[in-house]
Amino acid sequence: MLKIYHNSRCTKSREGLEILKNSGKEFEIKEYLKEPLEESELESLVKKLKITPMQLVRKNEKIWKEEYKNRDLSDREIITAMVKNPKLIERPIVETEKEAVIGRPPSDIEKLL
Repeated sequence: MLKIYHNSRCTKSREGLEILKNSGKEFEIKEYLKEPLEESELESLVKKLKITPMQLVRKNEKIWKEEYKNRDLSDREIITAMVKNPKLIERPIVETEKEAVIGRPPSDIEKLL
């Protein structure tokens, strides 16, 4: 089953959700700001995305710039920062059991459908 990590206040995330609705496929919505991810969930997503944790960080977020930007952080520390501050996680993310994509642009979600 498909799952979308969704932020309802984000235009791109809403566009991604619309793509899933129009696909006719079953999917689950995880509003990760309301239900934060566990470190293990985030690690699994990073593996499925085939990226480094740093590539999942929203580097223009105020909290990143103020608390993390100029620090030399390990992958573990970056994941911990995203778990503590879910706003730092790029969105939307859509995953299947075996792979995932970041929906930027939202049309990238169609690769999983």
